[in-house]
Amino acid sequence: MVALGVGTPGQRLLDMGCGTGTLARQFAARGCIVTGADVDTRMLAAARSLAVATGLQVAWWECPAEDTGLPSASFDVVTATQCWHWFDGEAAAEEVRRLLVSGGLVAVCGFDWLPLSNTVSGVTEALVQAHNPSWNLGGIRDPGPEVRCHLSGAGFVVVETFTFDVDVPYSVDSWRLRIRVSAAILDLSTARAAAFDAELAGVLADRFPGDSLMAPHRVWASVAVAPP
Repeated sequence: MVALGVGTPGQRLLDMGCGTGTLARQFAARGCIVTGADVDTRMLAAARSLAVATGLQVAWWECPAEDTGLPSASFDVVTATQCWHWFDGEAAAEEVRRLLVSGGLVAVCGFDWLPLSNTVSGVTEALVQAHNPSWNLGGIRDPGPEVRCHLSGAGFVVVETFTFDVDVPYSVDSWRLRIRVSAAILDLSTARAAAFDAELAGVLADRFPGDSLMAPHRVWASVAVAPP
């Protein structure tokens, strides 16, 4: 991303859909002037606490991605990571264009587990779907084309796309925690979520014994430039 001009020191950067600020804090650590925006008060509270704990300066802003209320042409870069699927993509792209200076950059990225057969990710996703059949974000997806369509429709010119796969190590506890806070499980009642977690713990112990796991993931990104 840095080679593409995203995340360089001194940039005014908006991390849209920032959640608990994982990327916002990393950009701040690189010397960017960062605003993290999210619609969820709880996420922003956690983000603020984590930033304070690490001594990083980030401005936090509660707003929807489609109508941030932030000043026009006030950012050099906008990033949106692991969140675009929650937005009205066309409206969000128009809002990003309004927020960026001429020639500014937008980077839309994702980090998704790959539900391959006989892997931690695949076995877990099968269990998720059994407990929450209405969840429709499973499978091996490629959100990139739709994202690029939204950006192009708002006048952006896509300058780079990339995708790569990586095996990510987790402890058993950290993997269970990651899945417990995923949208598919947060949609369940407390009792149903607990039943899912107990079954997941048993499946992991049976299929992948030990204290550590390796889960395949896919990273994808599209970077575009705002028109002059």
